[in-house]
Amino acid sequence: MSYTGRFAPSPTGPLHFGSLLAALASYLDAKQQQGRWLLRIENLDPPREMPGATDSILRTLDKFGLHWDGEVIQQSQRNDYYNSLVCQLQTDKLAYRCSCSRSQLKQRHALHCYDGRCWQHPPPSDQPHAIRARFMRKTLRFSDRILGEQSLQPEHQGDFIIFRRDQLFAYQLAVVADDAAQGVTHVVRGADLLQETFAQLQLQQHLSLPTPSYAHLPLALNPAGQKLSKQNLAPAIESRPVIPTLLKALRFLQQPLPPEPFSLTVESLLQWAVRHWSVEQIPGTPAIHLED
Repeated sequence: MSYTGRFAPSPTGPLHFGSLLAALASYLDAKQQQGRWLLRIENLDPPREMPGATDSILRTLDKFGLHWDGEVIQQSQRNDYYNSLVCQLQTDKLAYRCSCSRSQLKQRHALHCYDGRCWQHPPPSDQPHAIRARFMRKTLRFSDRILGEQSLQPEHQGDFIIFRRDQLFAYQLAVVADDAAQGVTHVVRGADLLQETFAQLQLQQHLSLPTPSYAHLPLALNPAGQKLSKQNLAPAIESRPVIPTLLKALRFLQQPLPPEPFSLTVESLLQWAVRHWSVEQIPGTPAIHLED
């Protein structure tokens, strides 16, 4: 089986060090296997997008020598495809309308694990609603290449949103649809998405789509113990020196470093890192405090 990996950032701001970890690890993992590394812009939520963020992401990846294969996919251009999958799930009785508001869910203690109210009592089609996919009552399991065996008991996961009340497609649907459409065989991403994997496994089963191999990287935490993110104002890396920043990322991932790294070009450093890449060396922990 040929290897196809991907990096799929959201254009809600410029890339930060946490983004670089996911981009670099997924790139090195793909290239060591002589595979393809795809780039997908997950721009499903226009109100959260930052003007110019997509161009900034492309510039930063190019500056850091992380050159993608093929065309850049934009999720905002794939709504017809997503809609066809939602219709298929509804036809197969694997998805249904849900008119529950957040306040109603909170009152019923169903915010984090939906109680199935609208599956049992469907709302009228002309009432504002979301679409939920069913989470079947069985334990789901997968083997993570970094974190090991993972499982989720059915009582810990309720039916989940795939189309929002504000008429936007949800991340869970789009990521499953596009990974399958692009032939992605390996997903390397942050451990903040570990629990999301179970809903994605369920959708893959519903739609008879292949399941990629998953590897979830430890999150980089700032001194306050928060994960590096745009919401927590993690600084952009676009203006940072490339070689020192790449070396910092390799150290975080506990990868070996070349003897004289500052004598290398960006291209030669990445080539060295590809040859010496070992996913087994990445710490099997969900998060690590970032050293200065």
